[in-house]
Amino acid sequence: MQFYIREMNEMYAADILNWKYEKPYDFYNNGLCDESLKEFLENPYYAIVNDQDELVGFFCTGVSAQVPKGHDHGAYLDECIDVGIGMKPELTGKGSGSEFFSFILNQLQQENASPLRLTVATFNKRAIHLYEKLGFKKVMNFTASTEFITMKKD
Repeated sequence: MQFYIREMNEMYAADILNWKYEKPYDFYNNGLCDESLKEFLENPYYAIVNDQDELVGFFCTGVSAQVPKGHDHGAYLDECIDVGIGMKPELTGKGSGSEFFSFILNQLQQENASPLRLTVATFNKRAIHLYEKLGFKKVMNFTASTEFITMKKD
């Protein structure tokens, strides 16, 4: 599958905010509200579409990709580019996560030399396995509303 990056707009953001994941991934469900729309439209969020121009996912960078409580635990002290991703619920668990996230990583690594860091809920074994497969190493755990792990790729 071919992927393309698009600027986030209100249509993409509203679609993403209405995505509903099955348990236990429902932890990642959002709600469509003005505050959430503002987060997606005023911060570095990008839509990912396929070759039919259908929305398949998104990524964000910087503070938007961090869990705020992680700052209390020193999770974000070193200089890294934080990245967060989301894939359309109907596409998850079907083996295309590696291709999807590799596309995002390639884009980020072309533009930056800094190490990449992500934060993931520890229950999300599927994502952790993918991240390790793509070269990320576990750095630290911390607890906010749930337990999280930061992972880094140099």
